Amino acid sequence: MKTDAELQKDVMNELKWEPLIKAAEIGVGVKNGVVTLSGNVDHYYKKSAAERAAARVFGVKAVAEEIQVRLPGSLKRSDEGIAGAASNALGWNASVPHDRVKVQVQDGVVTLSGQVDAWYQKNEAENAVRYLMGVVSVNNLITIKPAVKPLDVKDKIEGAFQRNALIDARRIRIEAHGGKVTLRGSVRSRAERAEAEWAAWAAPGVSEVKNDIIVSP
Repeated sequence: MKTDAELQKDVMNELKWEPLIKAAEIGVGVKNGVVTLSGNVDHYYKKSAAERAAARVFGVKAVAEEIQVRLPGSLKRSDEGIAGAASNALGWNASVPHDRVKVQVQDGVVTLSGQVDAWYQKNEAENAVRYLMGVVSVNNLITIKPAVKPLDVKDKIEGAFQRNALIDARRIRIEAHGGKVTLRGSVRSRAERAEAEWAAWAAPGVSEVKNDIIVSP
């Protein structure tokens, strides 16, 4: 098992490897395998990229993200302008159902609401707005109401886990009640934990995934 000092070094190197951010802007602290990220960035997507980079480092148990988005004057946009850009971005994204996602913006914080059929549509809606200039944060409040009935959900998720080279299916337990899924067990990394959750969301009919998997390198 890596020491906190070794993890800190690995996370800092991973941040340097990430082309979307400047590693010098991000502070890295580690205690008992839990990584805390701090610092200031000039765009929301950099904050998200830093968190993803830290989470994929082997040995990281959890990530506490305390990075602040502080926009320089040249990058600031009015809430009205951001809302218009967000609406256009959603309209141009073929994965987001037309006219089913609403946008509100206050002080650069984009809030998405509405109802879609599947998790990937909710995720695509957030991806469509996270890179827009002037955005400081995204609240994704979109709900999921599947258009298909949840049939054999547990078996389908187990099959997906077994096909996925990044997941050790033997270490994960699946509980399914209708479209609500709970994942339990332990995995080797935060990246594997996230991969398991994404695979569960992909099952037809799933409306909720509770990820109780722990990271135990």
